[in-house]
Amino acid sequence: MSLALVTGATSGIGLAFARELARRGDDLVLVARDEARLDRLAGELRLVGRTVYVVPADLATREGAARVAEAVREHRIDLLVNNAGSSIGKFFGDTDVADEDAQLDLMVKAPMDLMAAALEVMRPRGSGQILNVASIAAFTPRGTYSAHKAWIVNLSQWMNIQYAREGVVTTALCPGFVRTEFHQRMGVDPSDVPRWMWTSAEQQVQGALADLAKGRPLSIPTVRYKVLGAIARYAPAGLVAAVAKRGRKLAE
Repeated sequence: MSLALVTGATSGIGLAFARELARRGDDLVLVARDEARLDRLAGELRLVGRTVYVVPADLATREGAARVAEAVREHRIDLLVNNAGSSIGKFFGDTDVADEDAQLDLMVKAPMDLMAAALEVMRPRGSGQILNVASIAAFTPRGTYSAHKAWIVNLSQWMNIQYAREGVVTTALCPGFVRTEFHQRMGVDPSDVPRWMWTSAEQQVQGALADLAKGRPLSIPTVRYKVLGAIARYAPAGLVAAVAKRGRKLAE
């Protein structure tokens, strides 16, 4: 039996991770800002026999990130799922720089701090897994959100090269459009996004866990997004940026 820590565990992909890992027999450390939702989810998973710890924390703050990093060390977790994230809903230049700073802390600094804490636990014992939720947007030039996700993809790939030999596997999950609360929280309307571009959180989670088990540094579930990801990586950057910007307008 292993112990997994999931950030952003009360909704969307994080919730799907929590439920799937519990179904597979893992005990859990659940992290989110909303303590009431955390407690409800913990109660649900305890009913199926899992041991569940809750850590209410805002990972966009230094205090919140430090609290969760300490939980990683204290519980000596076997699997870290860096899932917590959000998007401002506007492009850089039209946003408040204070909002951008908070976003940078949430999307870059907090995952880095938690990965550092996980490595402290995992490397000495020679085993562990880290799964970072990035985005297919990591392969497109489209503002700070995609830049943050490109950062997490790059670091995840390097970590897998560097530490897999020590027994610590790192995978970056790159989902496309997923039916969750994400766009509503961002304040955009995704109703014009073509139906074929949507996937479920469960598809993403199952694909990511399968790729993690195989030691793959990159997970892009579904054939259609594998194709789109390849096009985004190898097509001219200007063309990719134009298409990505059009997609953003559709979502807004």
